[in-house]
Amino acid sequence: MSALQTDTSQYAAGLREPRGLSWGFIGRLRTDRAFLRRFLMIGGVALVVVVSLAVWLTGGRYVGTDDSYVHAAQLNVSTDVSGLVKDVDVHEGQTVRKGDVLFRIDPLQFQIALANTKANLVQQRLTLTSMKDDYQRMLRDAAAQQAQVALDQVTFGRYAALLKVNSIAKAQYDTAKFTLATAQNTLSSLQDQAEVQLAKLGGNLNTPVEQMPAYLAALSQVNEQQRQLDHTVVRAPFDGIVTQVDSLQPGTLVISALSSFSTTSAVGLVSTENVWVEANMKETDVTNVRIGDPVEVTIDTYPGRTWHGHVDSISPATGSDFSVLPSENASGNWVKVTQRLTARIKLDIKPGDPLLRAGMSTDVSIDTGHRRWWRMLFGH
Repeated sequence: MSALQTDTSQYAAGLREPRGLSWGFIGRLRTDRAFLRRFLMIGGVALVVVVSLAVWLTGGRYVGTDDSYVHAAQLNVSTDVSGLVKDVDVHEGQTVRKGDVLFRIDPLQFQIALANTKANLVQQRLTLTSMKDDYQRMLRDAAAQQAQVALDQVTFGRYAALLKVNSIAKAQYDTAKFTLATAQNTLSSLQDQAEVQLAKLGGNLNTPVEQMPAYLAALSQVNEQQRQLDHTVVRAPFDGIVTQVDSLQPGTLVISALSSFSTTSAVGLVSTENVWVEANMKETDVTNVRIGDPVEVTIDTYPGRTWHGHVDSISPATGSDFSVLPSENASGNWVKVTQRLTARIKLDIKPGDPLLRAGMSTDVSIDTGHRRWWRMLFGH
């Protein structure tokens, strides 16, 4: 062992000062160690406080949850007419566009009914036209009877004058009188018949046949039968993916009154355009959430991808309040549970984005824009 090492060891043991080292250097070393110790102690605590304060001040702006799922508009597509399924034009899982044919009902009975109503419409046109002609005839009959009344009136006047000078028998006078009365009654009857006929024509002879009530009623029957015939071809009301096709086969009887409640009378359709996310937020997290706040959504099926959107609506009640058996908080056995409010998030789906399917699990992060301030530390 060298002399310097021996001296240093003895110095460390407190026996003597090593040679070559001055007391000034040792003093500075001890001072530096004490300063470093105090600096690390105070600085470490200060660093933790500053970092914690920074985290607290920047926190509270973003809220999120993983209790969120993709939802899409769904519909059992059926029809409001009854009949036998003739053809099914789609298969399970097929993507369809709005207006594509899903299935067809046998149209024969509806074609027969439509032909019958069209024939009735033509008959109504002929009937109304003939009623106009009959009205003209009635007017002519009334005019002819008016002339007869005028003639009988003259005859009666003559007989009345002759009776005063006893030039005719009283029987001739009475015959002329009753003949005039009969002609007048016949004229009144013809005029009444003409008025009734005119009323059937809508009160105006110049009204076109196409605007008369009887014709319009027959036309409405034609339109209804045409509508039912059109509805024998069932089309997709929106873009989507077809499902539950196997429950509907050719030969299946579709009953319109039951089609809304039976999956055997309809084809399922899940929209690929009207898609949103429902995030079940804790009630303590929606304090600063507002409609329109920007949202980032990640979907478990597509890791590494992020969808953007905004808060479209917030449920007016918690999920438990909508349940069939809501909680009885007024009962004796009560445990407080944090409730959840559903926030509906509208996604900004861009061309080329992966297909989102209803029920997929998601994570959402809502930017509320809320900031914490120093005065909040003191309860202000």
